[in-house]
Amino acid sequence: MLENRRWVIIGIFCLVGLVYLTRLFYLQVLDDTYSLGASKNSIKRVVEIPYRGQIYDRNNQLIVYNTPVYDLYVTPKQVRIPDTAAFCRMMDISRPEFDSIMGLAVNYSRVKPSLFLRQLSKEDFARIQDALVDYRGFEPVISSMRTYPAHTLANALGYVSEISKKQLDNQDIVYYRQGDYIGHNGLEEQYEEQLRGKRGVKFMMQNVHGVNKGSWKNGAFDTLAVAGQNLITGIDVEVQKYADSLMQNKVGAVLAVEPSTGEILVSVSAPTYDPNMLSSRFFSKNYRALLKNPYKPLINRPATASYRPGSTFKLIQALIAQQQGTLFPNTVYGHGGSPMRCHCRGGNNLRGAVQNSCNPYFYNVFRKFIYHNGEHNVFKSSAIGLREWHDMVEKFGIGDRLGVDLPFERKGNLPTPEYYDKAYRGALRWKFSNVYSLSIGEGELLITPMKLVNLAATIANRGWYITPHYIKGFGKVGVGVPSEYSVKHQTDIDYKYYLPVIDGMRGAVAHGTVTPLANIAGIDLCGKTGTAQNAKFGHKYDHSIFIGFAPMNDPKIAVAVFVENAGWGGKAAASVAALVAERYLKRKTEATVLDAQVKASNYMPPAQFLFDAKKPVTPKKDKDTTQKPAAPKPLMTATKPKAVTITGASGN
Repeated sequence: MLENRRWVIIGIFCLVGLVYLTRLFYLQVLDDTYSLGASKNSIKRVVEIPYRGQIYDRNNQLIVYNTPVYDLYVTPKQVRIPDTAAFCRMMDISRPEFDSIMGLAVNYSRVKPSLFLRQLSKEDFARIQDALVDYRGFEPVISSMRTYPAHTLANALGYVSEISKKQLDNQDIVYYRQGDYIGHNGLEEQYEEQLRGKRGVKFMMQNVHGVNKGSWKNGAFDTLAVAGQNLITGIDVEVQKYADSLMQNKVGAVLAVEPSTGEILVSVSAPTYDPNMLSSRFFSKNYRALLKNPYKPLINRPATASYRPGSTFKLIQALIAQQQGTLFPNTVYGHGGSPMRCHCRGGNNLRGAVQNSCNPYFYNVFRKFIYHNGEHNVFKSSAIGLREWHDMVEKFGIGDRLGVDLPFERKGNLPTPEYYDKAYRGALRWKFSNVYSLSIGEGELLITPMKLVNLAATIANRGWYITPHYIKGFGKVGVGVPSEYSVKHQTDIDYKYYLPVIDGMRGAVAHGTVTPLANIAGIDLCGKTGTAQNAKFGHKYDHSIFIGFAPMNDPKIAVAVFVENAGWGGKAAASVAALVAERYLKRKTEATVLDAQVKASNYMPPAQFLFDAKKPVTPKKDKDTTQKPAAPKPLMTATKPKAVTITGASGN
């Protein structure tokens, strides 16, 4: 028995010894982990940045590509500069700039590399390459710079610049390092993860002087960088550039979508800037110049500017009132009893009211809608009617974010009974006479151009819309498009109720409120004008608005145009919309007289109407809520611009 126990104990010891020997063999012979750790002083880990994905339009034209450049990194502890003045001359920087950059590098880390100078062209790098041998601690890293051959779409694309400290600190999964580039605003930020690609890593051997001696272990542990995915957009860059030309010397927005898909064809924010301005080593200087421009070119007006929709909102009033049963195509209202003035003759039916944009007509439509609930208390009835009105209007995508694929989108404002309860300090303290301006798109309504082009697409589709979006695919059309951009959103308005409204829209272009030249032969444009008044500046500076679609019975394009300070909606905005629709449908411009008129028009308001020395000049009760983005610090990222609100009363 004792003999058996002895052999068991011996076996256990042998087994434990065998396990230890096996582990030692694995660590010393098979596993290189500890060898790599012990070799940190002689092996350098080099991160390879992949090329960022390129961006194309719907016709495979290149909008954004990458140009190879060099970034110069510095490791403060290793720096040896015999002659600082000569070094600054070679780098074309001043001594204060050198001191500032080195100070930031030291604050980050004395032993880790950080960005010293970015985006040196091949020519600049060739000029300093040989001289860098005399300056220890500086290392060039090949990188790329975004280049924009079309010189358009700046506000929708966004830009690529250096990551901020806040973004570095807030990473859920550590990916970026100080000095890395990241997409900001627009599509560059929205699709950052897909566009940035996947980094690679190389392990290089170095001698005691930091000189590379080749790949470690013949690259056995290296990983290749994977380029970012190419983004295909729905933009038609040829029509986009044409729309840009029409908006020269104008402030506002032009949007066009394909109604059947929701794909954005044109996205103009005016005034704009050449996107190449924010894609160079002079980013900070150019950004500050754009920031100081009183016409706010950095604001992406299609998605972040809120306007009163003016008479374009009458289309929604006509649709929901028909669905409610308080309006019929043959319903006639005169001008009597209405507090609103109108330029047309009274006695219109629904088609004529849309065609002539009759204010008293839609005052009566809205009043009938609000009081149709049968409640005899006018205060309570107004609240009940407004709740029903709000819920029906909301289904057109008004009052909330549509979900367009941009990192910033303004909600706008669609007032509720609770909104007025708060404004009038209690329920049952307001009634229809306090809110009737909503009937013609005035009052507290605020809508972005994106929502109005979506309204045009909804009417073109006779009752549904797909959320407007820029993406058409990654690499191939239809690949990687988020599922929400294929969902049809229903307005719950019967198809038949759209028909008289569309007839009226066609009448508005053919012989209504639209200038005759905008009724271009062969495109069959349907539309609705609007004019948002600038009460303080007088009618000379009213905002011109138009939404529409074409052709009437087979819609291929829906358009919304805002031209600030341009007066009558049927002239400036309608003309731009008609020309954009013609160029998209015909691929050429035949309305040359209208084209020349629009391009010659200058609606830029005097700068003193926008800003005084410190703040915007706006009517007291309609305060401009623009929030200016902060200027970027050296080597840091600028903060994101917020929305701008442009307000005013509406007309036709």
